[in-house]
This record gives sequence, structure tokens and C-alpha cells, in this order.
Amino acid sequence: MVPGKARRGGPLAAVAVGVLAVSAAAIFIRLADAPALAVAFWRCVLGVAVLAPFAVVRREALPTGRPLGLLVVSGVVLGAHFGFWISSLDYTSVAASVVLVSTAPVFVAVLAYPILGERTSPLSLLGILISLAGCAVIASDGTAGSAALLGNVLAVLGALTVAAHFLIGRFSRTTGMGVLNYSVIVYTSAAVALLPVALLSGTPLWGYSAETWFWLWVITLGPQILGHTVLNWALRYVETALISGSVLAEPVIASLLAWLILAEKPGLPTVLGGAVVLMGLFFLLRGRRIAEKLAT
Repeated sequence: MVPGKARRGGPLAAVAVGVLAVSAAAIFIRLADAPALAVAFWRCVLGVAVLAPFAVVRREALPTGRPLGLLVVSGVVLGAHFGFWISSLDYTSVAASVVLVSTAPVFVAVLAYPILGERTSPLSLLGILISLAGCAVIASDGTAGSAALLGNVLAVLGALTVAAHFLIGRFSRTTGMGVLNYSVIVYTSAAVALLPVALLSGTPLWGYSAETWFWLWVITLGPQILGHTVLNWALRYVETALISGSVLAEPVIASLLAWLILAEKPGLPTVLGGAVVLMGLFFLLRGRRIAEKLAT
């Protein structure tokens, strides 16, 4: 076996595990009998509880000044993402919600120019337009009920906020910062931001059954730790384009799991619109990868 391939095999396996874990998030959230804001809050708090001891043992250098401030802002925006997206699952189908929240690369591409000065290639621009057309098709699907439109809007807001989280993270994440400290600071900031929102809205944060706590831990150990945290770690060892491209698999896997586990069959507009969105995301990511190669 070639040593380079052997060293790369671990990170690639980690990407596969991370994508599967993130794809199952919507299913676990549906199975947890807790309000959306409570799920968002506890997945962050429990995530910190799991990772903080390892961060203490590793004694990684803590950021200060502007990098720390950016991390806190990134965490607050991530908390908003969790709040919007998890709330969307109360109103629309898993398939529609996950497809729409997966349009985050569209917002990254749109916002990258005014924020980072990164221009969008013609192929990526075509992908953005195709993705937006697919979103319009999904919006016409009323099979999830009259509140589906609200759920779809919340999912799009989830995509917008996670895109902002990614862009802020590009400023705050330095090569010297380990994934443990990064995750602990970001998750803590997200939890602190979500707490007053949950309390002011009257969302109960405790008093749940043992089964609900079980699913909250599953959400934490699965999508939060094996998903987001592992994918952040893998960024050091595999191409960003590979992890970005994994967004194409998440809606497909999540929709299949929802069909098999929750017996939630997506409507025809969601299926067709989802396919159009994924095609658009493919062109978007492909265009970005070509542009990156030409720039090197």
C-alpha cells in the first residue's frame, strides 16, 4: 500500500462518517420530543461538555483579541443557524428542509465577493440561478401542510446563517488553532446566544423524558461531534472542494432516511425541485473548483 494513500484513507473515512452523521440530524431531531430551540441549545451545550475535557488535556493555545472575537461572532451565527433550521422541521418535510438548508454554498458564493473580493465564475453563476429555480419549485410543494412555506423560509434562513458562519470562520480559523478549541468556543457562543432566546420564548429546557435525553445525546454525539466536528478536523487533510461537495449527498441520504424511518414521502415538487437544486449546486461547486485551479 502506498504510504500517502494510507495516510489519506483515515481523513476520507472521516468525511464519509461525517456526511452520514450530518445527514441523519433531521431524523434524530424529529425523534426527540423537545422544542426546536431546546434541541438547538442542548446540542451545543452537550457538545461542549464532550469536547472541553479533551481540549483541556491537549492544552492547545487559546486565541485572543480579534480572532477570539470573530470566533464568538461565528458561534452566535451558528446558534442562529441551528435555531432557524431545526425550527423549520416543525413545519415542512425533511426533504424540503434539508435541500433548502443545503443551499448554503449559494449564499457563500454570493456574499464572498462583497466580503472577500472573490468573484463568481460564469459556471458557478449558472449553478446559483439553477439552484434558485429549484428552490422556487420546492416552495410550490404544499404536501407538508399549509405551514410548509414558513418551514421552507426558516430552512433558507438556516442556509443563509450557516453561510455567514462559514465566511466568518475563514477569518477566524488559523492554521495554529486546533479543532478542539475552535469547536468549544464556537459551540459555547452558540449556546449562550440561544439561551436568552429560548427563555424569552418560554421554551422549556428541562423536564424531558429519558427517551428525549437519549435522542439529545444521539444528536450531540452523531451530527454535532461525528458530523460537524469531524468534518472540521478533516479540512486539514483533504481538499475543501471534497467536503463542500458532500453537501450534494446530504439531502439525498436525509430524504431516504425520512422515507424509511419516518414514512415521510416527499411530494413531487420537492423531488423535482430538489433534483434541480442539487444540479445547480454541482455546477456551483464545479465552477469554484475550476476557478481555484486557474488561480494556482
